[in-house]
Amino acid sequence: MKMELSEEQKIIQDTARDFARTELEPVAEKLDREKDRELLLGNLKKLAELGFMGLNVHEEYGGSEAGVVAFSLAMTELARACASTAVTVSVNNMVCEVIQATGSQEQKSTYIPRICSGEYAAAAFGLTETCAGSDPSGMATQAVRDGDSYVLNGSKIFITSAPYAGVFVVWAVTDKDAPRGKGISCFLVEADTPGLIIGKEEEKMGQNASATNELIFQDCKVPASAMLGKENDGFRIAVAELAGGRIGIGSLGLGIGLAAMDYATRYATERSQFGQKISQFQAIQWMIADAFTELEAARLLLMNAAYRKEVGKSFAKEASMAKLFATEAANKACYKAMQILGGYGYTKDFPIERFTRDVRITSIYEGTSEIQRLIISREILKGLVA
Repeated sequence: MKMELSEEQKIIQDTARDFARTELEPVAEKLDREKDRELLLGNLKKLAELGFMGLNVHEEYGGSEAGVVAFSLAMTELARACASTAVTVSVNNMVCEVIQATGSQEQKSTYIPRICSGEYAAAAFGLTETCAGSDPSGMATQAVRDGDSYVLNGSKIFITSAPYAGVFVVWAVTDKDAPRGKGISCFLVEADTPGLIIGKEEEKMGQNASATNELIFQDCKVPASAMLGKENDGFRIAVAELAGGRIGIGSLGLGIGLAAMDYATRYATERSQFGQKISQFQAIQWMIADAFTELEAARLLLMNAAYRKEVGKSFAKEASMAKLFATEAANKACYKAMQILGGYGYTKDFPIERFTRDVRITSIYEGTSEIQRLIISREILKGLVA
C-alpha cells in the first residue's frame, strides 16, 4: 500500500474539504435543527455535479472512477462538516456499487447514471427489518413469483433517504423453504411503484437532517427483470456490499471525530483557567494526544481496507477492523472534546454537542461494533483452521 496519495486523490480530498467548509459547515447547525430538506437536497445535487455520488463507479455509467481510497477521503472531509449529508453520499455510493457489481447491463445503464447525476436525489438500501437487524438472514419480507413479475409483501425499517430516494435496493425471501439465508433475493424497486409505501420517519438522536423511515410493501409488484443477480443469491450480495459500506461509515466516523477534536483543541488554546490556557495542563494535553493518535490509527486502518478493496484483494476482515476501530475512536474523541469544553460542550451553542449525537450511530449502523468483532474473529480463526 502506498502511503502517499495520488494527484487525483489529493484533488478529490481538497475538493471535498473545500465544499464541506464553504457549503456544508455554514448550514450544518440549521440542517440539524430544522431538518431543512430543500437545503439538504440542494447540497446533494451540487455534490452529484462534482462527481461524489459514484466515486468508485465506471465512467461509462456516469461515475468518477476515482476508486475506494478517494471515496474514503471524501467521506471523511464531508463528515467533518455535516454527517447528515455525508451518510446520504455514502449510501448513494453503496447503491451504485451494488448495481454495478451485480446488475444487468440494462439495470446499470438505467439506474446508476440517475444516481450519479443527481437526477435521483438519493438511492436507498432496504435490508433491515424489526426482527432482522444484525442477522439479516432472518428477514420476513417475501417476494412471490407471479408470471413475469414478483409481488413483495412486508416491511423494512431504518431506511436512509427513503422519502426522496429514486430507487431502492430491496431484499426479500423468494424461497421460504430454503436453509436460513439461502432463499433471499435482491430487487430494484422504483420509488413510484404501486404498493411501495414510505412509512413513518424516525425521530433520532443525531444526523437529524438525514431522513430515516420505515418502508412498507403491500402487494408491490415489480417485473422479474428488476431482480439483481440470481434468484436466491441475495444474501451473498448483501454480505459483500455491507463490507464495502463499512469503509464509508468508518470514514464518516473519522471525520466527525476529527472535527470534534479540531474544535476542542483550538478551544483549549483560547480558554483560560487558574491563570493559564487550559492547553497548558497535562490532563488536556494527554486527551489531545490520545484522541489524535487513535484517529490517525483509524485513518491508516481505513486506508488499508480501502486500498485492498480497490486493488481486488480480500478486504472484509480489514473493513470490519477499520469500521470497528474508527467508529469507537471517534466516539471517544467526541467524549474527550466535550470534556475539554466542559459545560459549554454540553450546550447547543457549540458544535461538540451535535458531533457527539451524530457520531453515536456510527458504531451501530452497517453492523454494530459487536458484529464487527464477530466477523474479525471468525476470519482470524478461519485462517488458523486452514
